[in-house]
Amino acid sequence: MKLLGHVAAAVVVAWAPVAFAQEASGSAATDAADDLEVIEVQAHPLSGEGLADTTTVVEGEELRRQAEPSIGATLADEPGIHATSFGQAVGRPVVHGLAGARVRVMEDRIDTMDASVTSQDHPTTVEPFIADRVEVLKGPGTLLYGSGAIGGVVDVHTGRIPHTVPDGIQGRAELRASDNGERQTGAVRVDGGGGGFAWHLDAYTRDAGEYDIPGFAESARLRAMEEHEEHEHDHEGEDHDEDAEEHHEDEEDHDEHEEEEEAYGHVPGSQLEMSGGALGASFIGERGFAGVAISTNRALFGLPGHSHAHHDHEEEHHDHEDEHAEDEDEHEGEHEDEDEHHEEEEGNPTLDLEQTRIDVEVGLRDPFAGFSALNFRMGRNDYEHVELEPNGVVGTRFTNDAYEGRVELVDDDLAAGTVFGLQFSGRDYSVVGEEAFVPPTQSDSLAVFWVGQFAFDGIDMDAGLRLGRVTHDADHLDEAEHDHHEEAEDHHHEEGEHEGEVEPPHGSEDFTPWSASVGIFIPTESEWQWGFRADISSRAPVIEELFSHGPHLATQSFEIGDASLGAERATNLAATLSRTTERFSFHATAYRNGFANFIYQHWTGEEEDELPVAAYAQDDASFVGLDLAVEYKWLEFDNGDVTLKLMYDFVDAELDISGNGNMPRLPPSRIGLGINGNWGDLTASLNYRRMGDSDDVAVNELPTDGWTDVRAYIGYHLQAAQGLEVFLQGRNLTDEEQREHVSSIKDLAPLPGRTLEAGVRIRV
Repeated sequence: MKLLGHVAAAVVVAWAPVAFAQEASGSAATDAADDLEVIEVQAHPLSGEGLADTTTVVEGEELRRQAEPSIGATLADEPGIHATSFGQAVGRPVVHGLAGARVRVMEDRIDTMDASVTSQDHPTTVEPFIADRVEVLKGPGTLLYGSGAIGGVVDVHTGRIPHTVPDGIQGRAELRASDNGERQTGAVRVDGGGGGFAWHLDAYTRDAGEYDIPGFAESARLRAMEEHEEHEHDHEGEDHDEDAEEHHEDEEDHDEHEEEEEAYGHVPGSQLEMSGGALGASFIGERGFAGVAISTNRALFGLPGHSHAHHDHEEEHHDHEDEHAEDEDEHEGEHEDEDEHHEEEEGNPTLDLEQTRIDVEVGLRDPFAGFSALNFRMGRNDYEHVELEPNGVVGTRFTNDAYEGRVELVDDDLAAGTVFGLQFSGRDYSVVGEEAFVPPTQSDSLAVFWVGQFAFDGIDMDAGLRLGRVTHDADHLDEAEHDHHEEAEDHHHEEGEHEGEVEPPHGSEDFTPWSASVGIFIPTESEWQWGFRADISSRAPVIEELFSHGPHLATQSFEIGDASLGAERATNLAATLSRTTERFSFHATAYRNGFANFIYQHWTGEEEDELPVAAYAQDDASFVGLDLAVEYKWLEFDNGDVTLKLMYDFVDAELDISGNGNMPRLPPSRIGLGINGNWGDLTASLNYRRMGDSDDVAVNELPTDGWTDVRAYIGYHLQAAQGLEVFLQGRNLTDEEQREHVSSIKDLAPLPGRTLEAGVRIRV
């Protein structure tokens, strides 16, 4: 009912400026149509020049070339940004070594409202191929969208709700096909309108099989560790009696059979099918616009690295081993059942996702005295995905019914630009099934914020404040969910497990996070500009950190939350040096991020359900790093130019604890070189990237070898068909084994091997 009130208010507010504008224009609306086409209400209040030195922007041709199925992979070549690879379909951004809830991913200034924060195997539901522009905000600008975004805010601009009436019908389409996994992608978007009405339409589809790799799916270090553990297990079994030895020989034969079937040359479970689209429309008057959009996403893809079958088999095997001495005949019968079950469960699980989303937006110019603009934005989301066992049975069902809204008032008189705002959201999250490691939880938040830009004596300054309230209520099981949990609990007790288990965390937890940020930018006479930024941010724990309690096979762990966790606080200091001229661009950022009560997972050394226990804890931590990007236009001639590029980044982090304080899954250092050329209608580029070794690893984490990536691109604009481009690009041209250290399955699923992709783009 609370949401219905928000929606009703949104409809009333949405119609108000349109009705007012139509009444004011009267019969002159038709005559004024040409004027309406140039009206634009700034939807992203401070995304302009004032925040340029704390914003990474990818748009236009650069975005078209970098676009990948996930937003993380799309941005992974930008300095300071990596991706949590989990197959082709999944990858969230990692910014300055911070991931998960510390990096907020949005679609048109509203959260994606999916389940990607819950686990690395859950995708973000934004489509890079449809986007007009992607921004990565850091510093004061993040306070517009959430104090918990300590790492940054990734905002994907889709234009699905038009702000202006386009000049005729505009559109673009793209088709591409890859040899690796036979991946095929198609995307189209069209914008049009007239006479105070604008509309938008987009659609995309993607299909791929399992992708190829140059070696084993499992890393050499993981295979060596498994061989060592198997050798120790064999040594422990030397004193078994004769019957046990015979059983052990059968087990060895079975293990050898498994080894023979170990994945080589491809990644099992890396296939995908994805599709979606959106329809949007806006009424545009002399003083603003009001619009609505409805979008949908559908995905069915494999989950590489999952071990449902392996886990179940191991559990049954140990049960049979214990019963062997009691009844050999009974054991043999059960062993046959085990083999049948193993065959039934062989393969990787899949994830079947559906999302429907409705967005409303209103922009009003000069709403009342003292303010230049009023912006209202709201989204409502119906999200569900199920994880299907290899035999097609539903294993776990995730639902996330959520809404988020924001109201912004822009005052251009108080400073160079000032925004006052209110943001509210609600989330009803539920996980039911064998991997229900988080209880059903209702989360609500409310926040007020202020962000301003100032200019005085040649110095630009940005500043921001934010105060919020966050509530997580994990104590509202409905009858069906309660019965399911009781049945699961009774089953475990029948198996003789978890009898001493601690009751899962539950209840209601409230937090009041607040944040402040200030940045100054000092130009010099030599065109160099210095920038300094200081942020104090706090983040409320998310429900997974508070209430997790159960097996999470995606991360190969039994996760345990801690309902006593407090708010996380970060103090970030950053210095930038930049210069931009017609032929030269330089940007460097050095930063230090100190955390009090940093929330992280650690291995306890215990086991539950034959999985290692990963518990959430809090300790102080620190991050230091450097980002560098340089471009130099080396050659210029009548119909083209040649540009050289250099990028470098590194981040180092440690926990303030005794013993091994290395931060888990920390990105390695990275250096990249590139050359881009334009000759009339021909465009070409060659890029080299070297990823460093990851040797300083956390407890129970394996090191990762560095690797090289060589990429090439060539495109040609056909003059006979204006707006048409054909292109060919290659990735990992040296066919090297590549493993992202930030990925939780990096030892089970490397990145794709050599990949060639051809495509065509058209713009009208």
